[in-house]
Amino acid sequence: MRKSPWILLLFILVGGLLGGILGEMLRVMAPQGAIQSVFSTAITPGINPPLTVDLILLKFTIGFTVKMNLLTFLGMFLGMYLYKQA
Repeated sequence: MRKSPWILLLFILVGGLLGGILGEMLRVMAPQGAIQSVFSTAITPGINPPLTVDLILLKFTIGFTVKMNLLTFLGMFLGMYLYKQA
């Protein structure tokens, strides 16, 4: 049976989302110290500030930001692993 690349993308996105949520929860709940600093460290690639194009008649804004921490990456890798096992 052939696996769809869309299912792989879904596994990666859900794994990253769950990992990001867990990382944010641990960041808030962890005591001050090394553990909290590990979970509070995140990279945020994206377009900041958003790009605005004003064509007089039409004005639109394009922008996005992705906040990724350690558990986001681990969740994405877990999603890829589970996809390969299925």
